[in-house]
Amino acid sequence: MKPEEIIQTLKEKITEFEPQTKVEKVGRVVSISDGIAQLVGLPDTVASEMLEFPDTTFGLALNLQEEMIGAVILGNYRHIKEGDIVKRTGKVLSVPVGEALLGRVLNPLGQPIDGKGPIKTTEFSPIEQDAPGVLDRESVNTPVHTGIKAIDGMIPIGRGQRELIIGDRQTGKTALVIDAIINQQQDKASRPLVCVYVAIGQKQATVARLVKELEDAGAMGYTIVVVASSSDPASLSYIAPYSGCAMGEYFRDKGQDALIIYDDLSKHAWAYRQISLLLRRPPGREAYPGDIFYLHSRLLERSARLSKEKGGGSLTALPIIETQAGDISAYVPTNVISITDGQIYLESRLFYQGIRPAINVGLSVSRVGSAAQTKAMKKIAGQLRLTLAQYRELEAFAQFGQDLDPSTLAILEKGRRLTETLKQPNLQPLPFEKQVVQIFAATQGYLEDVAVGQVAEFQTKLLEYIQNFEEAIYRDLQKEKELTPVIEEKLRKAIEKFKKQFSISNF
Repeated sequence: MKPEEIIQTLKEKITEFEPQTKVEKVGRVVSISDGIAQLVGLPDTVASEMLEFPDTTFGLALNLQEEMIGAVILGNYRHIKEGDIVKRTGKVLSVPVGEALLGRVLNPLGQPIDGKGPIKTTEFSPIEQDAPGVLDRESVNTPVHTGIKAIDGMIPIGRGQRELIIGDRQTGKTALVIDAIINQQQDKASRPLVCVYVAIGQKQATVARLVKELEDAGAMGYTIVVVASSSDPASLSYIAPYSGCAMGEYFRDKGQDALIIYDDLSKHAWAYRQISLLLRRPPGREAYPGDIFYLHSRLLERSARLSKEKGGGSLTALPIIETQAGDISAYVPTNVISITDGQIYLESRLFYQGIRPAINVGLSVSRVGSAAQTKAMKKIAGQLRLTLAQYRELEAFAQFGQDLDPSTLAILEKGRRLTETLKQPNLQPLPFEKQVVQIFAATQGYLEDVAVGQVAEFQTKLLEYIQNFEEAIYRDLQKEKELTPVIEEKLRKAIEKFKKQFSISNF
């Protein structure tokens, strides 16, 4: 026999005696404390791989050192003890996705917590995915109508944008996003949005009340709620926004439009800081680890409007950040401001003055700008920000009571009426066409002879009048999305007719 044939025969003989059963690689727990397990063994483990602990408990491999692995336990860890066997799964953490999740309340692992039975879906998606590349993206030019006049008029949000909502505790941040979710069912001017609300570190009672509000408004049918409550381990707060993002990406990749709200990323950063310190990662500024910027950038970059070749879907993100004493220059707030495409700053001073939503027009900005507005809104709201900013600046001087020239008085009077127009109660979002009517009346001088205290009543009754007697104006605005000369003439005549009736009924 030739040498090559001898070698081949020997290989075949060796193969016959190889064991047919696969040897399973296992590791052991060296220490377990505060939800962090230190393991030995499993040298082939990859970053963010799922590891199986006893009693079908899972952990996430985060620290990969030469001789030891640091894993965070997802859920209850009290039954795990030193010496327990740990197995590799060969998988990264995935959550269920699909239409079956709509109307459900889930934990960050995708398990239902609303008592409505199991999720009937066979589709799963990894919680960590690469963001779409630049060439796969489309420019942002389609509005997300929030139903809030101050936002849709001055700080428009586009589909695929990332707009930060920032402010102190109890200034109405969550109320804004809940109104935006509720408004999607009455927004006839645009394609409907699927909404994902991620609650991070909130009380269970607060989340239950929020879900009840969405159910009462009929909004849960197109909404997914992901909850990592304040009583849950930090590990669940850490993965919650990534899980919610994966659920929203499912709809984006199918060519649909989705809106995701992270409430809030301050608590997400706190949870990650806690995990990192327990894993003995070196602390940096304010004890946050060095990769705290990457924590949020890899999450928010996944929001985008895809090109037509990729289906044309979009994922819009509204992250929320809580500030301390109005300090937007703190570490985490500035990080997220630099990642997002603008911010809506809610100011405590305005909130306590009764101006709600308490939006500071000087510090709030949308970097997409009027590109994300309909032509009708762009036409009437162009000078809105400038007029309000001038008014807020002059308001401070007017408090001293000195004589003011007529032009300054005119700005102050117009600013007061605009401020009253933009006030809006919670859970009462306005459709796009009704916003146009109210802002048109305020900016075109129809409120000059209306007392400041009567502006809210005037604007409410104006909408009722048009609904009852000039409903065609609403239909035309929904259809055209533009204030054409014909529609504008109809609207002017309707407001003038209403003003006569309003004046008679009030004097």
